Amino acid sequence: MVPSPLRLLRILVPAFVMLCGPAAAEWQPTQTVRIIVPQPPGGLIDTTARLIQPHLERALKHPVIIDNRSGAAGIVGTDAVAKAAPDGHTLLAVAGSLTVLPAVNQRLPYDTVRDLAPVGLISKYAFLFVVNSQQVPAKTLPEFIALAKKEPGRFNYATTGQASLNHLVIEHLVHRSGIQLQHVPYRGGANATLAVVKGEAHLTAISPAVSGPHVEAGALRAIATGGLVRDKQFPNAATVEESGFPGFEAISWVALLAPGGTPKQVIDRLNAELNRALQDPDTAAKIANQGSEVGGGTAAELQRIIASEIRNWTDVARAAKITAQ
Repeated sequence: MVPSPLRLLRILVPAFVMLCGPAAAEWQPTQTVRIIVPQPPGGLIDTTARLIQPHLERALKHPVIIDNRSGAAGIVGTDAVAKAAPDGHTLLAVAGSLTVLPAVNQRLPYDTVRDLAPVGLISKYAFLFVVNSQQVPAKTLPEFIALAKKEPGRFNYATTGQASLNHLVIEHLVHRSGIQLQHVPYRGGANATLAVVKGEAHLTAISPAVSGPHVEAGALRAIATGGLVRDKQFPNAATVEESGFPGFEAISWVALLAPGGTPKQVIDRLNAELNRALQDPDTAAKIANQGSEVGGGTAAELQRIIASEIRNWTDVARAAKITAQ
């Protein structure tokens, strides 16, 4: 027996509402949200994640906690998120070094593109190229390159470690300029910067937050910035592109990601709340105090950044024969 049109509507309308209602509603967490930071407390990723944590907690109406899981250059914490349930309750706050790892390490326990889902960019900064102001007379990047070409092998550079992001940044410059520099790895940005301050090394490329105070004190001299526009704090330092290297860009960032396979509805809600948090003037000011710029934007835009940087750093690592081993 065929049901009447009225009876058919009574059957179909509730079913339609059941199917479409939840999908149209905003995703809401049902338990504590954990942001895993793959480095110890106090680092740039950690402090940046803690700036957005209270905003997310208020917006999501559930506790949001920071979980520091350092180890293996960030692989331990990143792998924990890659293998977590894709339900929005486990997130990853990570730096641009995320895109270096697949370029220098062929044995990662996760696939950076497949097993992680971008949520949004929190902040970004351009590397500042600095030299020891007493030992290196160069005031610009072209002058430094001229010195290095005049005396091949005399100058060295400090990095935050073998196969680190700033190791690849400087090697990229070395390759494009045709100079010879000795690599001296250190443990972390503070140690690498102090090595140049003390004269143990001649050059490094590091965040303005770490190197800026030493530049202002006169121990270091900023000779270039890796951004495509000049750093407002150091306007006399030309960009590397302005210094004769078209298209050269060396930046890092802090971003929020989720496990791969996280539903779009969840990503969209987290992205919206992240962008709202970044619009807060106090949060923006604190990010600026870190020597960074406010991020924002869509998850798709972050996905394009990650894919582009993986390709770029893979090419650099192959050309320079850099591996994590």
